[in-house]
Amino acid sequence: MASYKKFEIRNRNPDPNTAVLLVIDMQNYFYSMARPILPSINATIDICRRASVPVFFTRHCHKSPADYGMLYEWWNGDLIMDGTAESQLIPELDRRTGDSVLEKNTYSAFRGTNLEEKLVDMGVKEVIVTGVMTNLCCETTARDAFVRGFRVFLSTDATATSSLELHEATLKNMAYGFAYLVDCERLREPFSKS
Repeated sequence: MASYKKFEIRNRNPDPNTAVLLVIDMQNYFYSMARPILPSINATIDICRRASVPVFFTRHCHKSPADYGMLYEWWNGDLIMDGTAESQLIPELDRRTGDSVLEKNTYSAFRGTNLEEKLVDMGVKEVIVTGVMTNLCCETTARDAFVRGFRVFLSTDATATSSLELHEATLKNMAYGFAYLVDCERLREPFSKS
């Protein structure tokens, strides 16, 4: 049994009529950790599209020192600069022309992106969070969504980070206080009925 299972005491399926899928930072910079979850990410995207759930992609990038914030200090200057190959979304990702791609320069997909306003305008009440890194951008986005009043679902098989220990620590925190945990199989059944 996965270490986070004992914290998963709340179960619920997302409602495809009020949900949106967030695909966080599946970029070339993170390819080594993102590659193993590409099948689950693309399967989740497909499941959501078939149920008419909108899909939003994010791309983490920096344009100038004005937007570095604490990340520059924290990561010793190793930032993803806009316009580089590393800043681009992974080519194998199931992204279509016309899909929304939000640019962000910090961990949360809500900060400085107008994401909340877009979701409210669309009548979205729930977010499904996938992507990388589980313990940084995915977790911060999930927590931010929760405190903004959205019901949050975090994928266990379509998120990844640099270690299993960090991945599972986030899943424990999310299950305990912020998000319902889901995976491709858990989404497939209720979404196929919509």
